[in-house]
Amino acid sequence: MNISIIGSGYVGLVTGTCFAELGNKVICVDNDAAKIKRLKKASVPIYEPGLEDLIKKNIKSKRLFFSADLKSAVRKSEVIFITVGTPSKENGEADLTGIENVARSIAHNMNGYKLIVEKSTVPVETGAWVKRTIDMHNHKKYKFDVASSPEFLREGQAISDFMHPDRIVIGVESGKAKDILLNLYKPLKSAILVTDIKSAELIKHASNSFLAAKISFINAVSNLCEKVGADVAKVAEGMGLDRRINGMFLDAGIGYGGSCFPKDIDAFISISEKLGYDFSLLKEVKNINNAQKINFIEKIQDSLWIVKDKTIAILGLAFKPNTDDIRSAASIDIIRMLQDQGAKIKVYDPCAVNNAKAVLKKVKFCKDSYDAAKGSDCLVVVTEWSEFKELDLVRIKKLLKHPLIIDGRNIYEPIQMKKLGFKYVSIGRAKVV
Repeated sequence: MNISIIGSGYVGLVTGTCFAELGNKVICVDNDAAKIKRLKKASVPIYEPGLEDLIKKNIKSKRLFFSADLKSAVRKSEVIFITVGTPSKENGEADLTGIENVARSIAHNMNGYKLIVEKSTVPVETGAWVKRTIDMHNHKKYKFDVASSPEFLREGQAISDFMHPDRIVIGVESGKAKDILLNLYKPLKSAILVTDIKSAELIKHASNSFLAAKISFINAVSNLCEKVGADVAKVAEGMGLDRRINGMFLDAGIGYGGSCFPKDIDAFISISEKLGYDFSLLKEVKNINNAQKINFIEKIQDSLWIVKDKTIAILGLAFKPNTDDIRSAASIDIIRMLQDQGAKIKVYDPCAVNNAKAVLKKVKFCKDSYDAAKGSDCLVVVTEWSEFKELDLVRIKKLLKHPLIIDGRNIYEPIQMKKLGFKYVSIGRAKVV
């Protein structure tokens, strides 16, 4: 099929590249001319494992193109995916300015039937507004359909998630739109749920909010475990063996972050309030997540006694492994809170340093974990990168002023850390005597 992807951010790039890999001709559009120039050379502005190689392959095969010319892309395509950003306003509501602008531009440049598909995460009833906007500006009255097909891509695993999805959701209003999308997704051989547009829009927010709730639940349980001397890792394992619950998203730590969960929780709360429903459960999910960072700072304070003038090594800046994304990352808040108390901060992350340099001041960026540990009063684990799990801890111990590791992701085993001579502080786990 001839497809255009409007918005070449994270979702747009992965979606467009993967559709090209499936044999479609895809034009990825963005109004950032510098980004488009870079992408034409297969230089990818984000870190996502495997994406750059896949982009190079499909550019060479002449299935993937990049352009700043929205008019041309719309005219050449039958299926148009909207993947522009929907950032949060100060009140938590999603800012849909980009969606409206794209809908209007599509309408002005239509030259025949078009299927316009929401791929961005949007509030329920956005599809109706997109349809209304296109109707208002579709002066030549070309036929079109609006549909919803929410993305379920995890950063760091996005290509695998696209190519081997748990499910594909399509919200449609016509048989023609349904048939086009079923054919488009057919090569993925996945379960496809066909529903109305509003239900599809709600599925995305409901899914992310439920996963965030699961994380906050196990973090709340971790606080109970600490009070009674139980081990949250064992509690989570016992819960996860129940097939109705399963163990995914039951890892206690310093809370969720990134570009999706915090934004989607805020948006879902806002949507509910607009519809006259107080989604108090989600408000508490958010409260628990925020409190988890405060609890972690208190662990650091209790371990060091005086934070002022202490040198603290932070391992991990990205909100999760295998990405360079620091949006709503717990690391940023934790570093700033420690700096407010007068701490000297050294940091290392395998991929996110360049992004962090734009937002963090008076921080020493280190070449590796050992450089960060050298001369520091303690080592603080914030992101569970695999390379942190495989550190030479004997070497780390020699480099630190004091053998103190404060682990916000529970990546080490308490018994082993005691044997190595560390004072080891983790989240919700029994203290080793």
